[in-house]
Amino acid sequence: MTLKTIPFDAADFLRDDEDIREFLLAAAEEGTAEEFIHALATAARAKGMTETAKAAGLTRASLYKSLAPGAKPRFETIWRISGALGHGLSLR
Repeated sequence: MTLKTIPFDAADFLRDDEDIREFLLAAAEEGTAEEFIHALATAARAKGMTETAKAAGLTRASLYKSLAPGAKPRFETIWRISGALGHGLSLR
């Protein structure tokens, strides 16, 4: 008998805004800029790319492009996506 596995996707486990907030906070505190952008992409998929793009004032294609691996989105774009996910950015 062979073992069947499926790829892990963190977006499957982000069930509500509090999960998304904790996930983004951990990425911001412990990760690199690239890892934070990846976390934003994961959170956007969990919330829904179309809904997130609309709330951020972006097209869906622009959202995908901004959060693609290796992308270097502008700070304004990151700011808008974070707000669209229900969580702004702040300094401590």
